[in-house]
Amino acid sequence: MTFSYNWLQSFFKKQLPEPKKLAEALTMHSFQVEEVIKTGKDWLLDIDILPNRGPDCFSHLGIAREISAVLNIKLQFGGSKLKEQEQKAKDLIEVKVNDKNDCLRYTVRVIDGVKVGYSPKWIRDRLRVLGLKSINNVVDIANYVMLETGQPLHAFDRAKISKQKITVRRAEKGERIITLDNERYSLDKDILIIADEKGPLAIAGIKGGKKAQIDKKTKTIVLESANFDPAVIRSGSKKIDLKTDASWRFEHGLDLDLTESAIDRAAYLIEELTGGKTYQGLIDFYPKKALPKKIKLYLGYVRSLLGVEISDSKINRILERLDFGIKKMKSGYIMVEVPTYRLDISIPEDLIEEIGRVYGYHKIHSVFPVSAIIPPEKNIDIFWEDMTKSILKEAGFTEVYSNSFINRNQAKIFNHSASNLIEVINPTSADYQYLRPSLIPNLLNNLKRNQKLFKDIKIFESGKIFKKEKTKEKKALTGVISGDAFYMAKGIVDLLLNKLGISGIWYDQYQPTPEESEISIWHSKKLAEIKVDQEEIGFLGEISSKITDQLKLEPKVVVFDFDFEKVLKLVSEEKEYRPISPYPSAVRDIAILVPRQVSVEQILNKIERLGGMLIKDIDLFDIYDGEELPEGKKNLAFHIIYQAEDRTLSSEEIDKVQNKIVKALEKESGWEIRK
Repeated sequence: MTFSYNWLQSFFKKQLPEPKKLAEALTMHSFQVEEVIKTGKDWLLDIDILPNRGPDCFSHLGIAREISAVLNIKLQFGGSKLKEQEQKAKDLIEVKVNDKNDCLRYTVRVIDGVKVGYSPKWIRDRLRVLGLKSINNVVDIANYVMLETGQPLHAFDRAKISKQKITVRRAEKGERIITLDNERYSLDKDILIIADEKGPLAIAGIKGGKKAQIDKKTKTIVLESANFDPAVIRSGSKKIDLKTDASWRFEHGLDLDLTESAIDRAAYLIEELTGGKTYQGLIDFYPKKALPKKIKLYLGYVRSLLGVEISDSKINRILERLDFGIKKMKSGYIMVEVPTYRLDISIPEDLIEEIGRVYGYHKIHSVFPVSAIIPPEKNIDIFWEDMTKSILKEAGFTEVYSNSFINRNQAKIFNHSASNLIEVINPTSADYQYLRPSLIPNLLNNLKRNQKLFKDIKIFESGKIFKKEKTKEKKALTGVISGDAFYMAKGIVDLLLNKLGISGIWYDQYQPTPEESEISIWHSKKLAEIKVDQEEIGFLGEISSKITDQLKLEPKVVVFDFDFEKVLKLVSEEKEYRPISPYPSAVRDIAILVPRQVSVEQILNKIERLGGMLIKDIDLFDIYDGEELPEGKKNLAFHIIYQAEDRTLSSEEIDKVQNKIVKALEKESGWEIRK
């Protein structure tokens, strides 16, 4: 925004520094001066006003206040004492505001006996240097006062106002207006207007209308100075695609008290330059008065935040130079009264920033902070989650991140009842209708998108799932492997849990009820509960072909799905290290037909007890429950790994223990060794 150096000088008796020096001072303490341009006998300062300072600094008076504070020189402003006539303004014009939220203040003065003509040279020169064309003395004074104070004004010819009544209201659909520049605009309820009984006179805060414009025949003018809701002016300006100097100022917000001082200043100049006389009284719609804000400021906090020692008296003087009222208080603080035109000041830190910039940031030396480096408290959950991710990545998995929602189609495919899902009230799209009850649906979608690009896919995700239960939100860990990889997945689960320090792991064949069988996403013959002791912590299984067909996935997909909160309760950092035996191991297989109700754990316990110290490990590698087997039976197959720590086992020793195990298992009722 550009400002006239000569105009700024008119606010001071003392000579200002030459333009470039003044620009440096403003840049150091107030705003960046982008350019200083010589134009005739004047200089233009192109100043980058910050948006928060628009309400008070989009004017020459505002910049003059800044100069006064920065250079510590006294500001003087021209008088505006009016010579009011005896007749009252309210007898000549009526004002009505329909909505106090649209128009926060509306002031009117009536001036009679105006002689419309050319403006004096000094006004024309100041307008010209700032890019405004001279129209006539009344219009020029309104523009001049806007550039001087920041308050837009507008003058109407009273004789052209129907029934001498002005209403501030929203436009009606179909209303039109021809503006001063002969442009035609269609209006609607989103546009605020100034109107008389016959229709619009002006687009409020944006542009005046041609209907009541000032011309050479005008004798009595109605001078308007208002404060409109910034949001209403901004939306109206955007809707009709019309930006003006006035709308720009209203959009940034204005001081409610400025309307009165600006209209008095304009009326004074009109009296002086046109010979007009102001009728008595200010018509003033002002439903909610603006009161100065009061802020308690602790002086010690000022020094602490700025990091520099500034005396109490220095702080007070700086605030007074900025036109803040000071009331001295006890206990190291003062009460500061903020002028109404400083809309940007609301908290103590705002005041401290003002003190700092006027004091001079260049006087505040850089000092390295002194503080103790304290290591953060260890977050156990994050620690184990990171370790889990590292283990799976080392096993060849890729971590993925899915969104936390599923759509209606996914809910149907995975048989999630709407009564058990948490629905999003305002979803951003049709894909985000429900909070996810499981990580599996989105992981399978991820697999679908990548199966054409990669042959073997191993992905996992750790994240929150949501269900309509007592605990609505909990952490889950899910991994997906493409292909016939059930036993690979089992090995990875064993690896993961062992590295997390969890022992007592076993797998129990899951037998869904008839109702569950109809809705299960799992393959009925390839599904196991992952248990630690007697607690189920997750599932390992192959996804049903019904699901893979609907999702158009490769025929076989294996998934392990953990309740990660249960896993976190079992993890341990304690590790027992044993030397690796230098002697070779030997593997014997055994298959056993048992009743369905027999658990894997029962068989493992018997084998371990019979084999004693010679059994290094037992691995369940097959569970079969096909139609060829006798009714109510299942077949379990195990690898038994034999190894001694002090010698190489002979075939005779191994066969002896193996036969002992077989005989003991065959003695159990309903158990049969498959040969």
